[in-house]
Amino acid sequence: MIINEQMIDDIALGATVLGTGGGGDPYSGALMAKAAINNATKPVELLALEQVEDDWLTVPSSMIGAPTVAIEKINSQSQMLVAFEAMEQTLNEQIQATFPIEVGGFNSLIPILVAAQKGIPVVDCDAMGRAFPESQMVTFFLDDLPSAPNTLADEKGNVVVLHPIDGVWSERFARPITEQMGGSAAMCDYPMKGINLKRSALPATLTKAMQIGAAIRQANETGANAVEAVMDIVAGHRLISGKIMDIDRNTSGGFVTGGLRIDKLNTSTHQQPDSIFVHFQNELLVAHCGELASDMSQASLLAATPDLISILDHETGHPITTEQLRYGQRVDVIAYPCDQKWRTPKGIEVAGPGYFGYPVEFVAIEKLVTVDSVQGV
Repeated sequence: MIINEQMIDDIALGATVLGTGGGGDPYSGALMAKAAINNATKPVELLALEQVEDDWLTVPSSMIGAPTVAIEKINSQSQMLVAFEAMEQTLNEQIQATFPIEVGGFNSLIPILVAAQKGIPVVDCDAMGRAFPESQMVTFFLDDLPSAPNTLADEKGNVVVLHPIDGVWSERFARPITEQMGGSAAMCDYPMKGINLKRSALPATLTKAMQIGAAIRQANETGANAVEAVMDIVAGHRLISGKIMDIDRNTSGGFVTGGLRIDKLNTSTHQQPDSIFVHFQNELLVAHCGELASDMSQASLLAATPDLISILDHETGHPITTEQLRYGQRVDVIAYPCDQKWRTPKGIEVAGPGYFGYPVEFVAIEKLVTVDSVQGV
């Protein structure tokens, strides 16, 4: 399948839904990806995971850092290629294919930029099925695949090569380096042969993003309800239709962190809480009933990582990233199941609410949903 401009727009939109608030600004990423495929010497192909040869060297392409930084510091197209080619130089081997480390916003489109410049295909997969804030929160880490080497590059031409013992140490080293690089950097990690990629990656996630994006686009063209169109695809549940009444957002330590309160719309006909609070660290991580962060308890829990939480515009269904959230926006908050790999004991240990310090245990969204609390599809 050859990637075209419509596919890029649909992937950008759908991947921002799956990005659960993180992954970076999709608009600038889509513009850069379109320019890249138009300037490429040959078409960029999207390969199914099973089409990857066992002996191919494959490497993901991504950005690391706080998404809010990109509001004032536009990402450089060249730095992504620098990090990628630094990986080739470090391994002394040519890379045959690239793919997104996460299917989220801008990060879902970076492999298209790199593939267009290198003349290689993009693999229809990722290592999260969503976006997560830290480097070890990938299926490759769950499967004990090595993270090293890592390469990071900034827009000035600085390059750092790391050899961490695992994904946890990759995060510990890469995050402060990213801060010194201005809060965002291009990064390549988890180089692996195709046989391991096929064993560990989550398949067809770019296709899923494309389907979600197309559903939103078509719903707006026909006057259908875009939020319901998204929920049909992701098996989602509406936590609230409401208005953002308060938001606290801070950028430090290479993350954007905070939370927001959403009050139920008076026009809502669904059975929902009067207000909910949503916590985020780049991505939306926990939602619970109540007006304050301190209201959290197991009894008030509505949804929790590693399940997905997305905030969509109430009228258009367009996803809203954490850096774009504003007072007064009318939104729908939906939650839906993560891949089963994240519901294993190790998956919950790595990316569950307890890891982020939230005083609740993970409960699958299917179990949290009741007719008295939220309105499902």
